[in-house]
Amino acid sequence: MKKIAVIGAGTMGNGIAHVFAQYGYKVNLIDLDQKALERGVSTISKNLDRMLAKEKISQEDKKATLDNITTFSDLKNGASEVDLVVEAASETLEIKLDIFGKLDIICKPETILATNTSSISITRIASVTTRPDKVIGMHFMNPVPIMPLVEIIRGYNTSDETTEQTMALSKKLGKTPTEVNDYPGFVANRILMPMINEAIETLHHGVAGVLEIDTVMKLGMAHPMGPLQLADFIGLDICLSILNVMYDGFKNPKYAPSPLLVNMVTAGKLGVKSKEGFYDYSQSNKAEKVPNQFKL
Repeated sequence: MKKIAVIGAGTMGNGIAHVFAQYGYKVNLIDLDQKALERGVSTISKNLDRMLAKEKISQEDKKATLDNITTFSDLKNGASEVDLVVEAASETLEIKLDIFGKLDIICKPETILATNTSSISITRIASVTTRPDKVIGMHFMNPVPIMPLVEIIRGYNTSDETTEQTMALSKKLGKTPTEVNDYPGFVANRILMPMINEAIETLHHGVAGVLEIDTVMKLGMAHPMGPLQLADFIGLDICLSILNVMYDGFKNPKYAPSPLLVNMVTAGKLGVKSKEGFYDYSQSNKAEKVPNQFKL
């Protein structure tokens, strides 16, 4: 594989494009929103500058990485001649089904179609294509240029060849691919999201405050970031979406999202992206944020 298309120029999409481009792949970064494309490339450039300042790359490396990225605002021109597509659009089933149905028509028959979904069924996404054997999950972790893990998720019909190719490609990106099967939440979020949800329930029931809950998990369990701050970082809307996928998929009440999480998302308190979640991000860019006070 030499030419890659990445669909979606948001946080995950531009990070995935960054990594492929840095490792010498030609990348078509696709987004219907031209401003999103501009923001995505700007983010990649800023992240490369950080690596440059830490002497992890050279100025020539930065230029080569950016030169490897071409932006497109339409799917057909951006995806028709690539060897692999990685979809990193909104975590919404209907949007992903629409994209994969179109990709199946646009892309070459041998093109592998991957999704960066964090919870949605690979088998369901593959069902709208005529190549379910070539549909696979590539769940990168955020921030993509730094985090080493890629969850490789096999759908029910994903072939051994597609899995092996995707695993090998991930290793060429300096990542550690881990193969898992297609069940709601896969491995990462099936374990992570109930922990975050329980932390929210602990806050909701008044057991302790935001800072106290995160401090216990950081100092007591050696977590680099507390679960409430991590939820803010992921996005509370994304957390809610993943929990709903697992709740719908397993029909088990232990995956039911906390009422506090539902209320916060409804109120538009989404975490870092909205500058307010469990912490207030409106006053500072420092790592330690000011915990919000909640009426419980």
